[in-house]
This record gives sequence, C-alpha cells and structure tokens, in this order.
Amino acid sequence: MIEAEVHLSLHNFLRSQAGFPSWPHHLTMARLVARALRLERSALIQVGAVCGYQGRYRTSFVASALMWPGPVIIVAPEDVQQRLTKVEIPRLQQWLQVSKAIRTGDAWPGGEFQGLLLLSPQAWLKAQLAEKEEFPSGIPTIIDGVDDLEDWVRDQLTVTLESSDWDQLMLACPNQAEAIRSARVQLTHELFQHPANPYECYLISQQEVEILSHLYSVLEITDLPDAWQKFWQQFQKVNAKLASSSPLLWATIARRQGLFSLHCVPIEIAEILSPIWQRQPVVLIGNTLEPETEAPIFRQRFGLGELTCLKFSDSQTEAIQLYVPYQLPLPNTPEFQAAFIHKVRTLVCLSATSPGLTVVLVGDVPLKAQVGTILASEFGSRVQVEKTCLDENGILVTGWEFWREHQAYLPAPQLIVIATLPLPSLENPLVAGRVAYYKRSHQDWFRLYLLPTALNELQRAIAPARENQGIVALLDSRVVNRSYGAQVLAALSPLARINYLDPSLFSQSSQDNSP
Repeated sequence: MIEAEVHLSLHNFLRSQAGFPSWPHHLTMARLVARALRLERSALIQVGAVCGYQGRYRTSFVASALMWPGPVIIVAPEDVQQRLTKVEIPRLQQWLQVSKAIRTGDAWPGGEFQGLLLLSPQAWLKAQLAEKEEFPSGIPTIIDGVDDLEDWVRDQLTVTLESSDWDQLMLACPNQAEAIRSARVQLTHELFQHPANPYECYLISQQEVEILSHLYSVLEITDLPDAWQKFWQQFQKVNAKLASSSPLLWATIARRQGLFSLHCVPIEIAEILSPIWQRQPVVLIGNTLEPETEAPIFRQRFGLGELTCLKFSDSQTEAIQLYVPYQLPLPNTPEFQAAFIHKVRTLVCLSATSPGLTVVLVGDVPLKAQVGTILASEFGSRVQVEKTCLDENGILVTGWEFWREHQAYLPAPQLIVIATLPLPSLENPLVAGRVAYYKRSHQDWFRLYLLPTALNELQRAIAPARENQGIVALLDSRVVNRSYGAQVLAALSPLARINYLDPSLFSQSSQDNSP
C-alpha cells in the first residue's frame, strides 16, 4: 500500500539528512496523507504552533504527494509555493527518484496531467466558486495553512463597488443618469455623516439601504455592468430579513478624497463551501485551529462533514515561560493604560541585560503609538513601531496583523509582552455586524466567533518564542478573572507559569538558550 511505501521511503530520507529539522510526527502525518489519497477520504490535520510556524511538516505531505501515482493539487500561498518548488520538492524528488511533473499557475494544465499542480488559495477558490467547474472533479487536494481559510474565502466572496464603478454604471445606463447621480450624492452625504473611527469603515444604515434599493428598482438588472450585477445578487438578500442568508454590507471611506466604496459579503459561508468538499478528497492542514482534535467549531464554520482528524501537540521542550499578573486593572477600565505602560517599562528594563528581540504586542492603535513614544524616549533607537529594521537587542512595538505578517522573517524574540487578548473589537463595524448575525441566529457569538479567533491569533503570535523557551507576559487580567481564562491557558500549553519578575529570570533564560 502507498502508506507503507511512503513510510519506508520517508524514514530512509530523514535518516540520511544530517542536520535536517527534527519533528517526531513526520511519518505519522505522511501515512495519514497517503491514506487520505488512497481512500479518497478527507482529513483535517493540526500540526501544532511551532511546527506550523517553522513549516517543518511540509516534507511529510510533499513526500506523499510525489509518491502518489495520480495527479495532486497543492493549495498554498505564494511564499510557501516558492519554498516547495525550490527546496522541498527538488530534495525529495532526487531522493525518491520520481519524475513527477510539477506545475504552478492558476488553471488546470489539461489533457491527462498526472503531476503536481501548485495553486494559490485565491486561484483555487475562484475556480471552485465559479459557476462552471474549471478543474476535473476527484483530484486529491492538499490545502496548506487553513488557519487563514476564512480570510481567503471572505476576500474571494466580497463584492465591491469602487468609485470607478459608478462611472461605468452611468455609461451603461445613460437614460438613468440622473437617478444614478442622485443616489451617489445621497450616499456620499449619508456615509460622511458617520463619526470617524480607526477602521474607516461603517455598516450600511437602513436609510442607505433604501437609497440603494431605490436605485436598483429603476435600473434594468440585465443591462448592468458585471460588478453591479454581482453586488445585486448579494444585496437583494439584505431585504430578505432572514438571519441565515443576511449578508454583511458596509462602506469604506476616504475622507480626504471624498470617496467611498461599498462592500457586500455573505456572513454564513458553510453552505457555500460545503459542495466544494464533496467534489474531491481534501487534506486541510493548519497550525492550531482548536483545542479539540475533532475541531467542531472550525468544521461547522466551513461546512465540513465527516473526515479524519488528527492533532499534534507542541512538545515540552517548546514550552514558553508565561507571566500573567493577578492585580492589573481590567483592559476596559481607565486605570489599565497607565498600569500597562508601567509594567512594560519594568519588563523591558529587567530584560535589558539579556540579548535578543523584545516584542510588545498592542492591538489598540492609539495605545500602540503612545507605548512606542514612551519607550523610545527612554531606550532610543532600539525601539521601532512596526518596522523590520531592528537592532540585535531591538524593541518592536507592533499590532497583531503586522507581527503575523513579519514574524517569520525576524529573530525569535526572548520576550513577548501582550497588552490584551486579541478578541475582535466590537468597535470594528465588521465585527459588530458578525456578532449581530450570531445574536439574530440565537447562537453563542463569544464561544463560536470571538474566543476561537482570539485563541488562534494568540497561539500563532507566540510560536516564535517557543523556539528558545522565551518569556511571554500576558498583561490581560481577564485570563485570571474570567471563566474562559482556563481555555486561554490550555491553548497556550505547554507552558511554565511565572509568578514573579526579577533580572535573574532573563539571565537564566539567556543561559539556557546559549549554544
């Protein structure tokens, strides 16, 4: 069987590679992927935070894909594709002595292609969501990095009307030019009445919905440009008043230019994605999607049915040292900001004698800027706010998104200081819109949406610190004062709790990590 062949070949390969990054689960994962290919049974694999961050697991599924006699599709971001085509695939092809054709692109090669096709998530989803099937059904597909699957799907499903689309509408419907012009002026007036927020986006109000509804009522839908027709397909569900089908409708504005864009996306995506999983066997690979091996919330959110589930845990040698103070004010109190800044200064001062990068993660935009200014006044050019050019003992003050995008290219930090749990902010209109949907559907919006999102973000953020058993200071007292705190601590496991702070803590850490 293919499982046994893959096991033996990969085992011999790993033994032959001096200095190859070790991971104890290579053979188990390779067998499971090979089994999924043979039985055409989908699988969901969680590889763990550290392994996922380092990408060590990819050798396993590449070996199975190369040894499988038929065609295989690998869906991965562009940077991962480059790693696969330049390192992983050539190295394994040479050892395994296989001459399987390797193709990259955004379309099926055609004919009787029996090789390995690498696609971006955007290209694959676009093809899968198209009305006409652009790929043969039944081709085994491996999707790498499904921690970002929701972002990929929503980006693909979002329909947007830009300023230029209004001009196109005027050209397409000259007889309704006055109605189009009037609707645009009214929307501009209404949207710019919204008070400014850090996100520069706003849920569409009922009055703004009525302006759009009136505009569409005087237009001939079949004569509209493609963007307007696609927007209409989503927009008409706004008036359906059904929680299960109601889309998220919002606007982003550029105040200085006086321009706005309209966006519409389905909130519930499980029903849309469910047919995709039935067309071919799919192996979905993520870092740490959920605490449970079966990942019930993840599967429900994406319409995944029965499939084989496997979860690998980070080893005890990758445990972080976790400091969670008991007496800090809660994040939503006026006293928190001053207490947080004082604690950050203390931590940075204590760690000053230990070499290595310090990362201060602050989700709140104004607080992030203030922390950067205060630290820079004391520690000078060592402090950078969302910059990648850092000193050896640099201090990076950053938001969650910047850190996620750049952490793979920066040194593993000796200290990560986290202001608050990365719970999506209800001040963000898009978050508020999704929470409203869960409430209308009588679902637990915190357990199904906010908390899983925060835990996934948190686990990915601290993964680099596990490389050298670094210190993570989580300065959100909700971890010790709220019932869900136990879930947060479980998600951060393996860990060693620290109840005190002194310079010897960092000196010991430095000694432990010295070569």
